[in-house]
Amino acid sequence: MSTPPTTGAVLAPLTTADAEILVSAARRAAEAAGVAVSITVLDAGGHLLAFRRDDQALLISGETSTRKAYTALQLNAATADLVDAVKPDGPFHSLPTALDRPLLFIAGGVPVHRDGRLVGAVGVGGGAPEQDHGFAAAALTALG
Repeated sequence: MSTPPTTGAVLAPLTTADAEILVSAARRAAEAAGVAVSITVLDAGGHLLAFRRDDQALLISGETSTRKAYTALQLNAATADLVDAVKPDGPFHSLPTALDRPLLFIAGGVPVHRDGRLVGAVGVGGGAPEQDHGFAAAALTALG
């Protein structure tokens, strides 16, 4: 059996250490704004790497943060950029109900890229959609 030729450096996956950085940074941003949130980090396969719900966060924020992360991962786009796509005249109008695992087209989910490739996603729920997007964006900035 032959070994396939190497095509360069191996892309490092999103790690639990990376997930902790993302959660901590999003949490700091939310805390600075006085907002209780839930934060979900998924790897490239959609598997949970990290989750945190603030004590005072609404219970539903855990579900919304996870769905936002999953949506950002599956479509490789920030959920804030997809809101218009699911309006009645949008190209993804029926997508939220077409799949077994529900997507959520509310701002707060962002894909995580490394060397230009998708390696995971972070979702934040609990604040206003624009706040959640800002907290998730702060997490990406901290990851570098």
